[in-house]
Amino acid sequence: MRQQQIDHILSRMLSSHDDVSDLNMTVDKPFQVESSGQLVPVPLKPPIEKLTPFQTEIFALNLIGGDRRLTERLLTEGSCDSSYQLAGKARFRVNIFSQKGCYSIVMRQLATRVPTIEDLNLPPAFSKMTEERNGIILVTGATGTGKTTSLAAFLNEINEQKSVHMVTLEDPVEYMHSQKKATFNQRELGVDFDSFASGLRAALRQAPKVVLVGEMRDRETVEIGLSAAETGHLVVSTLHTVDSGQTINRIVGMFEQEEEKQIRIRLADTVRWIVCQRLLPKVGGGRVAAFEIMGSNLRVKDSILNGESEGKTFYEIIEGSQAFGMMTFDQCIVDLYKKDLIEEETAMGYASRKPIVGRAVDSIKSERGEKTTTIEDLAIDDGYGKKR
Repeated sequence: MRQQQIDHILSRMLSSHDDVSDLNMTVDKPFQVESSGQLVPVPLKPPIEKLTPFQTEIFALNLIGGDRRLTERLLTEGSCDSSYQLAGKARFRVNIFSQKGCYSIVMRQLATRVPTIEDLNLPPAFSKMTEERNGIILVTGATGTGKTTSLAAFLNEINEQKSVHMVTLEDPVEYMHSQKKATFNQRELGVDFDSFASGLRAALRQAPKVVLVGEMRDRETVEIGLSAAETGHLVVSTLHTVDSGQTINRIVGMFEQEEEKQIRIRLADTVRWIVCQRLLPKVGGGRVAAFEIMGSNLRVKDSILNGESEGKTFYEIIEGSQAFGMMTFDQCIVDLYKKDLIEEETAMGYASRKPIVGRAVDSIKSERGEKTTTIEDLAIDDGYGKKR
């Protein structure tokens, strides 16, 4: 299979449906794209109803393009990450992995233009985050929830406002930032550095004010990141966790038990914001982001130091700190429902605490004059207790 054929298939996949985010090639399935969060088959001529192991392997090898490092990683570790450019149309983040002795490919389409905070309609807290001078900002969530896009908008805001040096460590480089007011140096794992830990250690000698670490994957990276934040750098990174409490616990869990107290002290001193993201199905198609945002205050620091307890959970602290730019997922979900961006079923399905969201939804429906219950034909029994 030649590159022209690869590019032709990729072009057909991109144009086959609206709002395509991912391309999927798996053995015994047709070519598929993810459109508005759903995997759908791509019609090709001649039609391919089921991909064979040979076809996916040839496709994978063409995407790797003879890169010895990627080939070695695929054979020894079972997966590899790279990027691919479809001339004049799109860029992709590529993951090739082995499953049941065959190869599968997932290609995430990358935006060609760096989004702004206004473009994405991000919460006002993101603008507050750009004012931070040091510490750690974490953006968390499952794969594919838009963490990288939100961070790109955040960095773009700094790029337009401040004359500072920014170094990014990415796997791979997704958004190409232009040189505006800030000075940008974007480094790619496997091309410019060999691990996040070594790249971050080197970044401390490159006099940056802001350092983006693609992912806090291991203890060593976290430790160097904490040191960088303690020495006056603003460190921005991601984790695959679902909320603020789990984020703190994941980081603490990377260290030995006897180190827990010291790590909690360091986290309490350095964590500035934790943003958790989810993508929800939107009314009329597409998806909309929901956020949990936790800033830093005395109550948050106390819970990081001593752990959560009754009445002092991160959820309760965030819920009571909305005036300071914080919000729980449930508060955000209720707001999205109030703006008619999501359905009631979606709001209840994605809620962290369903009774809280349920009461808020009923209140909104009541204000709109809608029914809040399916029970009908109720009447007062006037004859109850009276002698007949």
